Amino acid sequence: MAAQEFRQPTLAGLDPTVNGVDPALPLYATTFVVVDLETTGGAPDGGGITEIGAVKVRGGEELGVLATLVNPGVPIPPFITVLTGITQAMLLPAPPIEQVLPSFLEFVSDAVLVAHNAPYDVGFLKAACAKHGYRWPNPRVLDTAALARRVLLRDEVPNRKLGTLAAYFRAATQPTHRALDDARATVDVLHGLIGRLGGHRVDTIGDAIEFARAVTPTQRRKRHLADGLPRGPGVYIFRAADDRPLYVGTSRDIATRVRSYFTAAEKRARISEMLAAAERVEAVECAHSLEAEVRELRLIAAHAPPYNRRSKYPERVVWLKLTDGPYPRLSVVREISPGDRAYLGPFTSRRAAELAAAGFHDAVPLRQCTHRLSLRTVTPACALAELGRCPAPCEHRISPEEYDARAVTPFATATTGDPQPVVDALLTRIEALSANQRYEEAATVRSRLAAVLRAAVRMQRLAALSGLAEVAAAHPAAGGGWELALVRHGRLAGAGVSPPGVHPRPTLTAIRATAETVSPGHGPVPAATPEESERILSWLERPETRLVEMSAGWASPVAGAARFRDLLTKAESAASPQLWSERS
Repeated sequence: MAAQEFRQPTLAGLDPTVNGVDPALPLYATTFVVVDLETTGGAPDGGGITEIGAVKVRGGEELGVLATLVNPGVPIPPFITVLTGITQAMLLPAPPIEQVLPSFLEFVSDAVLVAHNAPYDVGFLKAACAKHGYRWPNPRVLDTAALARRVLLRDEVPNRKLGTLAAYFRAATQPTHRALDDARATVDVLHGLIGRLGGHRVDTIGDAIEFARAVTPTQRRKRHLADGLPRGPGVYIFRAADDRPLYVGTSRDIATRVRSYFTAAEKRARISEMLAAAERVEAVECAHSLEAEVRELRLIAAHAPPYNRRSKYPERVVWLKLTDGPYPRLSVVREISPGDRAYLGPFTSRRAAELAAAGFHDAVPLRQCTHRLSLRTVTPACALAELGRCPAPCEHRISPEEYDARAVTPFATATTGDPQPVVDALLTRIEALSANQRYEEAATVRSRLAAVLRAAVRMQRLAALSGLAEVAAAHPAAGGGWELALVRHGRLAGAGVSPPGVHPRPTLTAIRATAETVSPGHGPVPAATPEESERILSWLERPETRLVEMSAGWASPVAGAARFRDLLTKAESAASPQLWSERS
């Protein structure tokens, strides 16, 4: 064999494949480059390749051949010479791998790479590219050994070795442990395996690659549910035979995302159970990703699909509020009303609300008993009063005015404005506990501080958005133009996309004319779920998003809870109860 041989007929008149190869491309129209390497053995470290053989085929026709010996720059082990017949003298005039790679990478461009036991060959090629500064094109890879394990039964072939498969499919070239011969043998094996795929309803390159992986029979049987879905952003709904929604999801590319449920990458047990019950997939196309995320939340809230774990019951939130009457106390409630004096939330669980309440009890002298107190009648004090943990309003040891100043006002101010007094009190308590080496108790107080700050930051952010009657915003679309959103009182009221090269104003006007009417209400989330408003906030706060119009100024308190975000991050990530000194 010559040191290097390269032959490729003219491809004029043939349709070129797109870079990366569309997974929906039929197998008969797919260009394959079947490759085989001979090496010195060992692990792929950027060298060690002694020979490359590659054959380019499409539709059963050979389009080109690349074959070359490669000088590895190291001695050839004797057992390799015995196995392959490649000697040191044969490799001395051969080019090194860094000179071969440019021709090879050009040869495999826009094609599916095929190899027998592909991880071995691909590993050596990727390592060589990395070592010598070439970009690996990351082509789609089809492993004939893995495909044979899925297609052929043990009764047909005793093993999946290349020689066994070449004999079974009566390959014109038998493998000889030389790269080009083994590549030609792999071509015939590939064609034989493709002939067997029709019975498995596998007719595209994407299906073939996934079929070679460990896909369950249910996934294979139900993969047709992904047919005909749109490629744009939106929501997809898996439905049962009786049309019940089983699972709701969202994606920037509905078709690609739904197809992923039928691949080997999907291993979740609950999704496998869902696929077994699913009979069809419904797609709801959306203008852009924000609208898709919001519609997903609303559909999950409306239908509570059994296989969705998150966002199923948005109404199950709780609030921490001050009770009515003299000497108010904190109470965990399901709803708030316009008459409530002060409140904090919403919390996703009662435990989170109680943790924040414990933080306030550590910081300010709010009573913890559940008695209904009277300004006239004295009630016996509890143990907390004896321990100095309560000012004993039950025994009238503190006036209502002083109780309001010392306990009620700090809570109300922390929720809507400046939580500095509460933060200072908790930090002082943490420092005192740490100084006495009571680290577990200090860690408990640290958790309470984090719960207070987290809830206050969240509520103030939500309240700032929901207080605006209308916000119009724009985000650059991936393909040009603008993604537009109209938000009213924290709820997405309208969405659209203005095309590239066209002023977005007419599109925004049309969106406003057809947008949902949203009435103001009470609380930080009067018109939407907290999750919806938070998704909108995340979208609005992206650096690329532009605020086009607002009904009023969008602002948060200057001395609000948001200025303690760094402290909150520390509290949430601290692995040690030894805390911080800064209090700003």
